[in-house]
Amino acid sequence: MLNSRTLAVVLSLLIAVVTTAFLSLVHAITIVALVVCFSISFSVAFILIYLILEFLIFKEINKINGLIAKLKKKDFKITGKSLVTSSSPLGRITEEIYTLAKVKQLEIDELKKLEIYRREFLADVSHELKTPIFAAQGFVETLLDGAIDDPLVRDRFLNKASKSLDGLNILVQDLIVLSQLETGEVKMDMTDFDLVHLLKEVVEQLEDKAAKRKSVIEIYTTDTKSYIVHADKFRIQQVMVNLVVNAIKYGKESGTIAIHLEKEKNQVLVTVKDDGPGIANEHLARLFERFYRVDKSRSKEGGGTGLGLAIVEQIIEAHNSHIQVSSKLGKGTTFVFKLRKGLSPE
Repeated sequence: MLNSRTLAVVLSLLIAVVTTAFLSLVHAITIVALVVCFSISFSVAFILIYLILEFLIFKEINKINGLIAKLKKKDFKITGKSLVTSSSPLGRITEEIYTLAKVKQLEIDELKKLEIYRREFLADVSHELKTPIFAAQGFVETLLDGAIDDPLVRDRFLNKASKSLDGLNILVQDLIVLSQLETGEVKMDMTDFDLVHLLKEVVEQLEDKAAKRKSVIEIYTTDTKSYIVHADKFRIQQVMVNLVVNAIKYGKESGTIAIHLEKEKNQVLVTVKDDGPGIANEHLARLFERFYRVDKSRSKEGGGTGLGLAIVEQIIEAHNSHIQVSSKLGKGTTFVFKLRKGLSPE
């Protein structure tokens, strides 16, 4: 097998022989001088050639072979320290292969995640659509089997079928809105408006729902002046309704839902906090996923499509912001996001 040492010996011998042959042409050169010349030429040439081949060529070639072997096996999990930028052509080729492998690894990991997400999403959609459809179908079939002749049963079953279909319609509409938000089809209608005024409308809208759980919705501000923000008023109202409704449903009965507004340099910080049982850490990372429910039984009882927080996240991101959630068991859950300040009216 050809390696750096063998190749260095062969090349060194050739150099030593050629050098000694030329030196032998010198008049009155002694045998001892020729032997010394051969030895020195061979030694110096071997050291230089061996070092060059071993550390500048064969080492880099071995790295390339190792990376190519991983690529052939579709093993993109390359470990070790990142390669240091090299000035040698082979070193740069190695770095390019390394970079390509890392990119491919990320692409494959992302495709695997998307495949898992796709399967979960299809399963969730099928389940969510099946429930109201089967319920409405059961009521209609009961009526067709003869119950339609009884006015009381007919009206009660028709009302139940209607509610099931209303739930189905809400689910489909939420799916359409979420899809449009994700693809950018829904454009934000950005205007300047008073966020405090909008929050008061939201509180008024949800007072009856809060009263059923004997909960109170409070708005806290750090400034007595208005809080003008530049945002899509309808979409931000949709965000606040979703967050407050969740706080009412999952907050403590006879508890308080606190909405805090705080002015920053160019933004307004919005915080929605409940005093409910809180959410375990393992659920927080998935809280904004479609159809993800921490407590599936309670979520079903409270209504909703399981898409509210996913829509909230998309709306906030469409405002070039991010929504964050934090929670401690037994101490409630907090949602936080920021909106850009608007121009106050003259």
